[in-house]
Amino acid sequence: MISETLYQTAALDPAGLSDFLGRIYQGPKETIPWSGFLETARQKLDATFVTLVLRNPASERPGLIVNASVFGALLPGEPSYSEHYYAICPFIDWPIDRVATADEVFGQASWCEHDFYLQYLAPLDLRYILVANIRTEAGVDCAFFVCRNHQGHDFADAEKALVSVLLPHLKTAVDMHSTLDELNSERLLYAATIDRMLVGTAILDERGKVMKSNEAASRLFATRDGLYSRQDKLCAWSPSENRALQEVIQKVLQQHQCGDTECFEVIALSRPTGEMPLTLLLRPISLNYQADNSTRRPAVAVFIRDPADSPQASRRLLRKLFQLTATETEVALLMMDGLTLDEAADKLGVMKNTVRAHLRGVFAKTGATRQALLVKTLLNSVVSLA
Repeated sequence: MISETLYQTAALDPAGLSDFLGRIYQGPKETIPWSGFLETARQKLDATFVTLVLRNPASERPGLIVNASVFGALLPGEPSYSEHYYAICPFIDWPIDRVATADEVFGQASWCEHDFYLQYLAPLDLRYILVANIRTEAGVDCAFFVCRNHQGHDFADAEKALVSVLLPHLKTAVDMHSTLDELNSERLLYAATIDRMLVGTAILDERGKVMKSNEAASRLFATRDGLYSRQDKLCAWSPSENRALQEVIQKVLQQHQCGDTECFEVIALSRPTGEMPLTLLLRPISLNYQADNSTRRPAVAVFIRDPADSPQASRRLLRKLFQLTATETEVALLMMDGLTLDEAADKLGVMKNTVRAHLRGVFAKTGATRQALLVKTLLNSVVSLA
């Protein structure tokens, strides 16, 4: 709990505090996290350099460090803190939430003789340093540094109080950033898996217009073979099926408005090429809290399957999972694509009996007893997820 005395010592007016807090909570959404906050803090504290260490460096990985300085994000010729100087940094074990300067802790003379100052800071013309280590509620450890050059002076009580006032908010924002980062990593993982399974996906807004689509859907739209996008609106090739598609989209949009996310609709669309019909599944997306009617909000998820496509199975994973030979792997992949023995033989340039012999080996190693069961076994395995 921050005391009223600390706020008074910081001498920060309401407008200044509001600006700082806005920049802190905007930080997780910035391309370079907290770059706006760090630059505002640098100017307010009349500093040469302000640094936020979001992830401490370690021998097996680099740190995640964001800087603001009078020179930009990096000082000219800056040596690598992550690679060379982290090991001798005296602030690694600095007590959590203690805001203090190096001169206070080490004494002016001792600090100017410290290896970290001599080897890292002095060559960068950095003399005075204010330090605060942070541990968030979620257990994320990070650090906040403010530095001045040799022409400056040590940090006053008001400046230390300002950092102390801002630290609790920075902790909360760091946890928000960590959560968003985890969610984005999961999203990218699931999106890549869907792409490998050749499932097309499109997100429609509350007017039924396409906001974004994955690679599989974009490829399908480009062929205009049964389904395409015209002025960001999904359209079916057949006029009668197009009317049915628009009705289905409107129905799912109504479910979205009602907050009914358990329902779904399906539809099959014929294709001018005569290929097997596309199948679509449409689900409403949960309402979010944005209230601005000018903002496009996701409302409907559309999943598209082309029966003519096969998931992109990993040859390496297929061989490893079932201990198949190279030729057995190729035969198994052709079976997944629905080829007959004659077609597989033509594809591989071998005799039909050769394919049959390799297929028997695949059966023995996968436990399948017939071709249909083999295809089911392979499609239900993890080979299409790698």
